[in-house]
Amino acid sequence: MTARTPDRATSTTSAAIRVAQSRPVQELGEIFAVARVGEYYQFTVIAPGVAAGFQPGHFVAVAVGGENTSMVLRRAFALYGATPSGKFAGTVQFVVAAHGPGTRWLVQRRPGELLDLVGPLGTPFPMPSGPAPAVLVGGGYGTAPLIPLTEALLSAGSTVEMIVGAASAAKLFGELVAKRLVGGVTVTTDDGSAGIQGRVTDVLPAAIERINAEVVYACGPMPMLRAVGDVARAHAIHAQVAVEEAMACGIGVCMTCVLPVRGADGASRFVRSCVEGPVFDADRVRWADVGTLPDDLVGADAMAGH
Repeated sequence: MTARTPDRATSTTSAAIRVAQSRPVQELGEIFAVARVGEYYQFTVIAPGVAAGFQPGHFVAVAVGGENTSMVLRRAFALYGATPSGKFAGTVQFVVAAHGPGTRWLVQRRPGELLDLVGPLGTPFPMPSGPAPAVLVGGGYGTAPLIPLTEALLSAGSTVEMIVGAASAAKLFGELVAKRLVGGVTVTTDDGSAGIQGRVTDVLPAAIERINAEVVYACGPMPMLRAVGDVARAHAIHAQVAVEEAMACGIGVCMTCVLPVRGADGASRFVRSCVEGPVFDADRVRWADVGTLPDDLVGADAMAGH
């Protein structure tokens, strides 16, 4: 195995990065379509204000429960795509899994009903300064934001391979769309019901080697993201990961989605997944300390008594 040099890997993902911040808007969007995809629901909503600022990696915060609900917290969903111009102009797409009362209410909505949306939110995936071979890894419906990212990377001249994984075939998302976009798509399932039996990280090293990848992008469950970061580090390349943290407000006020992350100065701080993220360099996230208050965190002494 031949590892890429750290200097080359860093220059690919850090120089001339395009991470433009979009101004989020709040709007009532009419549901245009709802499609069942395996165990998920794909929403298309007319929301021209949100669509206008969309970049791959952005997410949207959706109010749930209706006007008289006790569920005051919004639910965050990565944007699967947007059509700011052309056919079906002004629509956004996102994917929902029915886990709790909020998402169960949401998947019962039908075309013609209105949803209260705030977006686009968060920091999008950083793009390389030029064409760069990339492997994209999606777990479950975490594949959704990787589809528009794939399109952007291909448009920039990058070679792309994709790995789409899930616990079972019913929990896969986006594998057919991925295959239409790129020739190199590997499907994995934990139970072997589709593709290769195993985890996405079982096949990731070979994918990196096949195209001499310079960067890995990933979205999915937190343990998967940590493992993807470990594989990328072993190959001396960067992994940009979109974390799946609960985001109550989506605009950086409530501080419920904080993660311990090392800064460029070497110091660790709590950062907000919804504002500074959801995309982070995997090497900067202190995965073992997620959900804790590390003693060496900047400001930890002031927070210890609360």
